[in-house]
Amino acid sequence: MLSKVRSHLRRFVPLAFAVIAGLLLYVSFPPRELPWLAPISFALFGVAVYGRRLRAGFGLGLAFGLAYLVPLLSWTGVDVGPLPWLALAAAEALLVSLAGMGIAYVSRLPLWPLWASGVWIASEALRARAPFGGFPWGKVAFGQPSGVFLPLASLGGTPLLGFGVVLCGFGLGALALRVRKVRRASSADASPLKGLSFLKDKGIAAAAAFTVAPVVAGAVAMPFVATGAEAGTARVALIQGNVPRMGLDFNAQRRAVLDYHVRETMKLAAKIKAGQVKRPDLVLWPENSSDIDPYVNQDAYDEITKAAQAVGVPISVGAVVTPADGKPRNRLIQWDPKTGPGAVYDKRRLQPFGETMPYRSFFRIFSKDVDRAGEFVPGKKAVVFDMAGTKVGNVTCYEAAFDATVRDQVREGAQILSVPSNNATFERSQMTYQQLAMDRVRAVEHGRAVMVPVTSGVSAVIRADGTIEQQTGMFEPATLIADVPKRTSQTLATRVGEWPEALLVAIGVGGLGWAVVRARTGRRSDA
Repeated sequence: MLSKVRSHLRRFVPLAFAVIAGLLLYVSFPPRELPWLAPISFALFGVAVYGRRLRAGFGLGLAFGLAYLVPLLSWTGVDVGPLPWLALAAAEALLVSLAGMGIAYVSRLPLWPLWASGVWIASEALRARAPFGGFPWGKVAFGQPSGVFLPLASLGGTPLLGFGVVLCGFGLGALALRVRKVRRASSADASPLKGLSFLKDKGIAAAAAFTVAPVVAGAVAMPFVATGAEAGTARVALIQGNVPRMGLDFNAQRRAVLDYHVRETMKLAAKIKAGQVKRPDLVLWPENSSDIDPYVNQDAYDEITKAAQAVGVPISVGAVVTPADGKPRNRLIQWDPKTGPGAVYDKRRLQPFGETMPYRSFFRIFSKDVDRAGEFVPGKKAVVFDMAGTKVGNVTCYEAAFDATVRDQVREGAQILSVPSNNATFERSQMTYQQLAMDRVRAVEHGRAVMVPVTSGVSAVIRADGTIEQQTGMFEPATLIADVPKRTSQTLATRVGEWPEALLVAIGVGGLGWAVVRARTGRRSDA
């Protein structure tokens, strides 16, 4: 009887491992600073799916994905209820379950951690592109804003960074499995040399190499993460004006949001005039700092001009504008103290179910909140602002999750990056910290200081090595001023673009192809 109970319990061990692995991966993400938990997560997940059938791989992958993504994306349910949150998490977990199938399939191959890591990166590449333009939030790389793996981002971007973490974890899992197998075999060996079996086993050596190699690579690359100025420095001021209240309803007081940012800028101007602070070279306002269209509302135009003239330097203003075609844009406007509005950047990556609403009539069946979503028009190209001699690359909020969107700005000549954001909708959730972690990874990936002005916080100044130099609290007015290096060189990751991702995906696809060939060959030999 007891043996039957144990047998039944053993069946749940892989499921338990998958769930624990998913929870560990979630816990590794900010606001906690525990990036070392991610390899342990993938070690457990690798053990759970090792040698399993495709159906089991799918189920274990789904369990892993739900345990990971349901808590990670909980902020999406703030103010709109649990249905959108759980639907999004479930949809993303289904894509993770496909990775679980693939990893289970290639786990029968020699050197399986290599192929399995490629499969995982392939699944992340898919998630970043589909459905509805993709949702890269939660990529493994975005949970690594610090630690030994982070320098890999400067070599191959977020795909290589994620691959290194996953390979280390799967290598650790393979090592545990192989050691267990060799130990069992050696226990039945009466030879006096049986203790040497661990040292001579090629499987143990390979698994150990996969575990250690990413760590060594990150450590070797760390000294080469450059942070110094190459074209002088820029004195930058970030304005966090705050909002009247948390949640979606903050939009109902659009004028108050603009007034708050003007007020905070005027405070800075007063300090400059009093000699308390040195005049900055440029000022950055957050996304949605003027949801009143300054092109058609003279009072908004006058208030922004007043603020720019008071500080005497250009301001990058986040505004919602509606041109003659009647279609709104989420726009950044370079506002000169003498000439007024100039260059503009329209947000290119719009947030589905927020700034756009795919299949609106269909989703209205499930929730009337779909009508809160906008019908914004995306921008078409990268635009770098030349602000008093500093070239500022614009990446508006959600866009920071997309590799190509950030990379385009650096290739366009950005010397520093600005990620203006509006997180007031998500209140005091972990969303703002998850996004800040993305910005830190992007800093290392492209070797640029990253400025993060946010309406309600957390605003931050991030060095090119990913460390936070300054940051604000949440839901408070604040101003950050920092001298940041202007950099012109491009990291290897910036130069090679999507090639590392393509190569890593090819590794995963190649592993799947090999597994198919082996399976067919085996069936033929059995026949």
